[in-house]
Amino acid sequence: MIAKEKNKSRNKLSLKKIIIFFSGIIILLYLIILYNYIFNKNEVFAKETGVEVSSNVKISNANEINLEEVINENNKEESFKEEFITEEIDLEYITKYQSNPELPKGVIQVVQEGREGKQEVTIKRTYENGQVLKEEQVNSKIIKSAVNKIVEVGSGTGSAYKVKVGDKVYITSDRAEIKLEPNIESKKTATLGKDTELTVLEINGDWYKIEALDTIGYIKKENVTYRNEEKDDITQNNNSNGTNIKKLSFDMELNKPSGLSLEQFKKVLTDSKDVNKVMENNAEYFYYIEEQYNINGLFVAAVAIHESGWGTSKISKNKYNLFGYGAYDSNPYNGAYEFSDYSESIDLIARVFVKYYLNPKGTAIYGGEVASGKYYNGSTLTGVNTKYATDKNWANAVYKHMEYLYNKL
Repeated sequence: MIAKEKNKSRNKLSLKKIIIFFSGIIILLYLIILYNYIFNKNEVFAKETGVEVSSNVKISNANEINLEEVINENNKEESFKEEFITEEIDLEYITKYQSNPELPKGVIQVVQEGREGKQEVTIKRTYENGQVLKEEQVNSKIIKSAVNKIVEVGSGTGSAYKVKVGDKVYITSDRAEIKLEPNIESKKTATLGKDTELTVLEINGDWYKIEALDTIGYIKKENVTYRNEEKDDITQNNNSNGTNIKKLSFDMELNKPSGLSLEQFKKVLTDSKDVNKVMENNAEYFYYIEEQYNINGLFVAAVAIHESGWGTSKISKNKYNLFGYGAYDSNPYNGAYEFSDYSESIDLIARVFVKYYLNPKGTAIYGGEVASGKYYNGSTLTGVNTKYATDKNWANAVYKHMEYLYNKL
């Protein structure tokens, strides 16, 4: 009885040890698993598998990149660049020519001096390899309106009175500058108003030396008129008779008049190539710009012929714009300025040449203005070509037209 109880006790002890042993093994395995989870969870083992990769996992494509292609693309982006610049610039005025039958034919009188306005423009510049490839105006806003210049043009048949020393003359424009010397660059001594009486002390080419009130100086003939009691004679403001024609050459200075008379301009600009008679009917304005702005009118006429194809271009016919003024390469027709008649475009382009291309910065020019000189590279055809036209052969083409016209004299 006692032996059976002892065997039963041993069996219970052996079972307890087995349970404890297996429990220990289970706990040990649990601890190992816990250890690996805590200390090795950030470790990644790369290996090839046939399992589809999740769309959230980003795989490098370094082996697929063509390095040379990337470099070329980057260089391409750097070689071409566009920038937009907004700036305030002068708004050029328009000159209105009015017929006056009381003035002899060919005589001009300035009734109102033009005044420039201001406009804000946005320019798009395109660069290639750091150099300006092209520049075009994409937007503009008028800040201050310009005031038109008004010039009366004689259409009468009477003879012109020749002013003599001692005569009284009267200012016709709303304002006129009196200069210290008889040239446009001379210092201004006074500004006098319309109808001011002047006594002529001396006649010097296109200038009168005058005395008025406490002022002595020089005034341009175009700004005055002669009156007598019968009012049947008017001063001849323009004395050019074509006897001082400048010798034609490729390197001639274009900021000096050609010297052609009104009749000579009409002669050379009457041509069978002018199928619409645009140049013939507006020949007088190339003479008038010489008288007012110190520019070679034959040169301006040649530019008009070249740019408009003797007045046959679409811009010329539809917009009265003989020069394609404002027409950028990217959108020439819509960009080109529109005028009321051809005289306006001729007058404006003459002033643009004088102000921006033909004279150094600070040079005294017309109406008390000074030259901007923004595009000045010399007063010759080559100098103008530098900034005025992208066509490098522009100067040669214009000169051929000048030669053609000159040979008709």
